[in-house]
Amino acid sequence: MVSIEDVRTIALALPGAEESVSGHTGEAAWRLKSGQFAWLRGPSATDLRQLSELGREWPSGEVLAVRVADLEEKEALLAAEPDALFTIPHFDGYPGLLVRLDAVDRDRLAEIITDAWLVRAPARVAKEWLGERGLE
Repeated sequence: MVSIEDVRTIALALPGAEESVSGHTGEAAWRLKSGQFAWLRGPSATDLRQLSELGREWPSGEVLAVRVADLEEKEALLAAEPDALFTIPHFDGYPGLLVRLDAVDRDRLAEIITDAWLVRAPARVAKEWLGERGLE
């Protein structure tokens, strides 16, 4: 289980990342100049209604939304980690998914946030960051 403080520490360690307040929810969000890559996400009334219609519930605990590269990656991640990752109708057709913070460990969270950052990072910055870690 990880905390919002873990999210903050991981996200802000990435080049160019800044914390802001999401205009939609008033919750913390982490972004680059090119856009958000991770943000805290609680359920809206519409989310709760739509999930109920599907026979599902919003999980208890904190939830982090993250960008992914594309819809194919989203589907692969959802299939691989159904206990930790989920989606909602609001995210249909959108390259993003939701992470249950009470269902991931810190190492996996760091991978998820870093992958989201890589989606939004400028190519040169991402390549340099990966090269410094021998991950090119």
